[in-house]
Amino acid sequence: MKFIATDVSDTREKMTDKASAQLGKPGFAIDPYFYRSHVTYQAELENIVFKSWLYAGHISQVAKTGDYFLFDIGEDSIIISRDNKGDICVMHNICRHRGARVCEEPSGNRKAFICPYHGWAYGNDGKLKSARDMDHREGFNCDDYSLKPVRFVVFQGMIFINCDPDAPDFVAPLEKITTQLGAYDLENAKVAERKTYRIHANWKLVLENYLECYHCASSHRQYAKLHTLEAPFEKVKPINEAMWARAAEMTGVPGIAAEYYGYYNDAAAFGACSYHSRYALYEGCKTGSKDGQPVAPLMGHMKGFDGGAGDFQMGPLTFMLNYPDHCVLYRFIPRSITETDMELVWYVNGDAQEGVDYDKEKVAWLWHHTSLEDEYIITRNSEGVNSQFFEPGPYHPEYESTLMEFISWYLTAIAGLKA
Repeated sequence: MKFIATDVSDTREKMTDKASAQLGKPGFAIDPYFYRSHVTYQAELENIVFKSWLYAGHISQVAKTGDYFLFDIGEDSIIISRDNKGDICVMHNICRHRGARVCEEPSGNRKAFICPYHGWAYGNDGKLKSARDMDHREGFNCDDYSLKPVRFVVFQGMIFINCDPDAPDFVAPLEKITTQLGAYDLENAKVAERKTYRIHANWKLVLENYLECYHCASSHRQYAKLHTLEAPFEKVKPINEAMWARAAEMTGVPGIAAEYYGYYNDAAAFGACSYHSRYALYEGCKTGSKDGQPVAPLMGHMKGFDGGAGDFQMGPLTFMLNYPDHCVLYRFIPRSITETDMELVWYVNGDAQEGVDYDKEKVAWLWHHTSLEDEYIITRNSEGVNSQFFEPGPYHPEYESTLMEFISWYLTAIAGLKA
């Protein structure tokens, strides 16, 4: 649904009252108000998205001096570059004069960013180098008008940003999953494929879909053939226990099956989620591919297939599903009230050669296929919840448990309430 009617009487007070009332109904899907309110959407950007740690990209995207790429969030744009000193820099794509974007191409290599409006010139580190004829203004100093910086951290080759200057530390939470994530050596990995799916639905509907597997058996038949997550835990408990018992020996990574839960209300700090668990694939399946068989060389420090997959979360909107031979990253970014960018990035071993060691279409097949199925069901979900006659129903206590945790965290965050 690309367009929805706007409630012109909507207010912050109404949003807060709705959030408080919804918190009094745990275990039920949220009121459609939260998917169609422009006031709520603005509060989400201010209180959640721009105060959370978000995956921006991989260091391979800025491998050389002058390399850069853009990361768009909502109506905003952020530049991630490698400057002439070889350092990574992150800054808002907004000229300090009158606000024009200084960079339009989504990626490339630049020695400088020149504002197309009045010609202010910035280095690839964001520092203002020249401002035409501004020496006529008394006291003007270029040092005072660099592009505004954005906080960032680089962890195992992944670049995370946070638009809040006072954002909490993110390295410590990420270090809780260092061993498990480090097994794949993502710092030296290669991006085999990258796809962005523009979903015509509110970002919460897209994220909610990812956070539950109640729909997996009915909507993702191919996925469900391979992954035990589609079934109730007790039913597949013996399969998981067998995988956990052999995981360290088969992969050669001690501690690879260790769990850590630190997301949403249990995160170390706001917007600094980190999480890992490992779950089993069904018997005979080694990886997430069309037939469950390997599609690339083993990742990083992995020595073999244990019949398991690593499930990760880094920040509120970034997730990874890591198989021994490839990794899949998911990122959800709001673009408007009714549009969401769902980006998928597939990683393979950094030494692997395309066309020799892997076929990128085979690497990407399962999750590209699954994402197209998700787009279909999310779009129908959006059309339904935006109906005047939709009445929220109850969540499943197991399949949708993580979704319930997200909703609780979300409601307290947008309204500025205490958890």
